[in-house]
Amino acid sequence: MLRAGIVGLPNVGKSTLFNAVTRTRGAEAANYPFCTIDPNVGIVTVPDPRLRELQRIAKTNVIIPAVIEFVDIAGLVKGASQGEGLGNQFLTHIREVDAIIQVVRCFEDPDVHHVAGSVDPVRDIEVINTELILADLEQVSKRRERLAKDIKRGDKSAAAEEAVLGKIETALNAGKPAITVDLTPAERALAAPLFLLSNKPTIFACNVKESEIATADANPYVKQVRDYVGTHLSCEAVVISAQIESDLVDLSPEEAQAFLEALGVKESGIGSLIRSTYHLLGLRTYFTAGEKEVRAWTIHAGDTAPKAAGVIHSDFERGFIKAETVAYDDLVRCGSIAAAREQGLYRIEGKDYVVADGDVLLFKFNV
Repeated sequence: MLRAGIVGLPNVGKSTLFNAVTRTRGAEAANYPFCTIDPNVGIVTVPDPRLRELQRIAKTNVIIPAVIEFVDIAGLVKGASQGEGLGNQFLTHIREVDAIIQVVRCFEDPDVHHVAGSVDPVRDIEVINTELILADLEQVSKRRERLAKDIKRGDKSAAAEEAVLGKIETALNAGKPAITVDLTPAERALAAPLFLLSNKPTIFACNVKESEIATADANPYVKQVRDYVGTHLSCEAVVISAQIESDLVDLSPEEAQAFLEALGVKESGIGSLIRSTYHLLGLRTYFTAGEKEVRAWTIHAGDTAPKAAGVIHSDFERGFIKAETVAYDDLVRCGSIAAAREQGLYRIEGKDYVVADGDVLLFKFNV
């Protein structure tokens, strides 16, 4: 299962957000730096309204959503790459995740301490990114030193890796994350074993006050974050209110909806954040639907039908014969598999078929 790590400076709302997104109170949330020591891990369901429509069509009582893993990582501070705060221990925790959710404080509150003494979201982003870049620079430099010996012996693979790391080191020295370097897929594969911190796909979560969630687009701090990450990092920024999400944990779905409407918003920001993170990880969903259950299955973008079948069971991939499929939108419009088949929208696909997000599939196999 792929993992998304929640990072940021101390006291920006990481643990509160983690508790909300996992619907638990397992992570301590307190008004002092480093209240999170060991990373908290939680399994998060991916909100998907398509499941309810498929449940209605399949006439089943059982829905099983897709899931991803979220990790709450302790706050980083300036100098972490040199051991400041809780230092390299937590850079290691970041290295172990597949994507990063960077929580950025976008609210004023004198009762909530800010480690830098003032609210400045762009400065905070640059502090975090600088520490990731400095840690990467050290790692790349050491690797290039080791490669130099192999290159002298005429090792062509070492020379190819050295060329890629040279490009990355140039960017890092200019203060640019590794993920911004223009590399071919083959070049990225050469750098992949280093698990560079600044090479991880990142989404920014702008944490605003409860009273500002309905007008977040006008929040000057949110505007700063969106402008900065869009211009410098080509990343997405979403708006959440960790405190609101924490308050929703103990409410029923009906109570939660009424609470959100009273605040002037239609949907919890958590749903949008989870879905954005799911796609940030390169994940897509296909469905199986029958009287027993409707289930969302997670695949990677670009996976073929046999690979998708293997997510259910390795025998399905090994003995794959064909996939019977209909697009979600077509199925909902037709109202049933039978109607979709009558209209020529229910298809038979082979081993080379690339599964699309939202496909409803039935696999035929023989082992």
